[in-house]
Amino acid sequence: MEIPANDTIALSSEEFKLLRDLVYERFGINLTEAKRDLVVSRLQNVLQLQSFDSFKSYYQYLITDRTNQGLNELINHISTNFSYFYRENAHFDFFSRQALPQLIEKLRHRNSYDIRLWTAGCSTGEEPYMLIMLMMEHLGLDYGNWDAGLLATDISERVLKTAAKALYPLDRIERVPAHIRQRYFKTAGNGMAAMSSKVKENITLRRFNLMNPFPFKKPFQMIFCRNVMIYFDKPTRDKLIKRFHQVLEPGGYLFIGHSESLGRTQKLYKYVIPACYQKIDDGKA
Repeated sequence: MEIPANDTIALSSEEFKLLRDLVYERFGINLTEAKRDLVVSRLQNVLQLQSFDSFKSYYQYLITDRTNQGLNELINHISTNFSYFYRENAHFDFFSRQALPQLIEKLRHRNSYDIRLWTAGCSTGEEPYMLIMLMMEHLGLDYGNWDAGLLATDISERVLKTAAKALYPLDRIERVPAHIRQRYFKTAGNGMAAMSSKVKENITLRRFNLMNPFPFKKPFQMIFCRNVMIYFDKPTRDKLIKRFHQVLEPGGYLFIGHSESLGRTQKLYKYVIPACYQKIDDGKA
């Protein structure tokens, strides 16, 4: 529902700073002055539907709400979620042709069948579903002998619900290679395509705030955190890539977005291909 301009609740500089600091403290997202109009537009309906007469009163509600429902709704509206199948396809090609075969060979040598992947910032699910389909293609009939599930997390409950449904407009799956599209999707009517249940059941969807302590007991062999860190400032990004390093296996891969960089001075990862890095075990370049 569009709100008439004369009904728009104004956001003062003081109110913007309060909300900006709260979002940064709780979620790590850096709302610069350039995002001020975005905050106003995305939160108008929230304020009007809940009868707040100002952003200041809305802020007071957020910091006193013990249920955290207000903060959950805030991040659902503030976070930017955009994804599509086969996005930045060079990563998926590298995954299929090099990273995954190397991992399979290494695990077989260990007599292990435990593949541990994490997509951090999975949005509406296209990325993790794509990875599972590629693993199924690579392993074929042997896939069932592997513990090849995948953890997919996001801060937004709204996009996780979309990912759980796994229903996508037909034009959204056009980038998927035809043989994969035919094998793992079926037409669901109304111009929609449904993901195969055998793919869906291999993904664990969870809401998770990357600013929280990592609860993982076992390390991952690959982490995909693509087009997420662009919303963080440099100190937050630097802390996060160190924490990713701690939960990656030796030699594990970290995939980030092509508009992102780990920086030239870091010595935790070595560059592999654009926006893909491999963990350096001893911390030396």
